[in-house]
Amino acid sequence: MTPDSNIVSIVMAAGRGSRMKDFDGNKTLLPLIPEKSRFEGREPMLVHVLRSLPEGEKAVIVHYRCDDVKTATRNFALTYCLQPTLNGTGGALLAVRAFLEAQTADRVLITMGDVPFVRPETYRALIAKLDTHHMVALGFRPADKKQYGVLEIDGEQVQRIVEWKYWREYSEAARTALEVCNAGIYAVRRGVLTTYLSVLESRPQCVEKERDGRLTTIREYFLTDIIEYMNADGLRVGFVLAEDEMETMGVDDPAALEKAQAYYRRRCPALHDGGAALR
Repeated sequence: MTPDSNIVSIVMAAGRGSRMKDFDGNKTLLPLIPEKSRFEGREPMLVHVLRSLPEGEKAVIVHYRCDDVKTATRNFALTYCLQPTLNGTGGALLAVRAFLEAQTADRVLITMGDVPFVRPETYRALIAKLDTHHMVALGFRPADKKQYGVLEIDGEQVQRIVEWKYWREYSEAARTALEVCNAGIYAVRRGVLTTYLSVLESRPQCVEKERDGRLTTIREYFLTDIIEYMNADGLRVGFVLAEDEMETMGVDDPAALEKAQAYYRRRCPALHDGGAALR
């Protein structure tokens, strides 16, 4: 078993969450236990994620309402890394590069502050698989895989991650063969990651997005591109399957928030009566 001192955890918590209508805060601080409204309550998702991670150094990537994030997580020993521009998941990792380069731990977990139900055992399974792989992705098998990115797998090797807008154009046979979806959570060897962050930085993608009511072209960086770079260089990229679809559920909109809150109530009914938070 990898000692906790050899693990560094990175949590992405920079974005606002544009689909969370009528909520103006950082969506990772939305409550799993609603009180005054579905947007106000106890047990912020980000706090629950932090409790589930293994011991070791932790960094939280911040941008939108960063002071709120720092206040909500003040009881944790954390490093906060500012992502100056919201320029993709790869951009988030570039923001934490200096932190990673200063560490001595060999194993890195990368997770998201709005995916609250990943079990500690699952994080440890990702880390353990780094004994035989350079990078490991967390996958899951949903009832309906539409809208999700998928892992293109050859044997045990993850060759690349393909977004729904691309794989939906595949042949029916090819679509059927894609069984494992991407949870957006990874483990990677630290030295390998810092090497490929330099590669990623040199290869931005130009993406059109609406900003202030106008379409504008911005340079973005995608974490998933690193998997393709590793494959091209012959490195081993594996995957671990989550226990079920709920474990990897991301909270992106009000409907998903209500679903997550109901699920948490079923899992932890005592907490809704004022009990202590479950680790």
